[in-house]
Amino acid sequence: MKNIFCFLSLISTVFCFAQKEFQPKSSTINETVDGDVDGDKIPEKIIIYNIPTDNDSGDIREIQILKKINNKWIILEKSRKAIYGSKDGGIMGDPYQSTTIENGLLNITHYGGSSWKWGGTDKYRFQNGHFELIGISSENGKPEEYWTTVDFNLSTGKLVFDKEVVNTKEYGKSKNEIFIKKD
Repeated sequence: MKNIFCFLSLISTVFCFAQKEFQPKSSTINETVDGDVDGDKIPEKIIIYNIPTDNDSGDIREIQILKKINNKWIILEKSRKAIYGSKDGGIMGDPYQSTTIENGLLNITHYGGSSWKWGGTDKYRFQNGHFELIGISSENGKPEEYWTTVDFNLSTGKLVFDKEVVNTKEYGKSKNEIFIKKD
């Protein structure tokens, strides 16, 4: 039992050290996600930080992707532009919804607006030595008016556009179109 407790304490200390070592000054951790995003079958650690500003624009966000190499955490990549700030969601409030890892893709989801709503997921893949945006799914509209969804795969060039219209008198018919645009 004593060995198990020591082992768990050691793991927790290493985990906390990895987070604190690269944590921006005055920031707090918003979310932590573990998973393999570079295809080597070893989980990376994704940490999203809230960094306070000295103005009314709310917290900015920094995402860090940490990789463990030779028992030492390093920053594989980081960005302060990939995640919207805490007050960028309009009347809906904080637009940040989640960061997930699915099939090796890093997905960042936002949602916001007021009576007109918007949202979407940016999809990143580790390729060519860094994370590249390879897809965007977005949605916007107003309930009882119309709702538009767009799914754009930047790797294949396939764009799927869907507009579901409720108020056909004002907005016309519903549409579903597929485009292919390479390069």
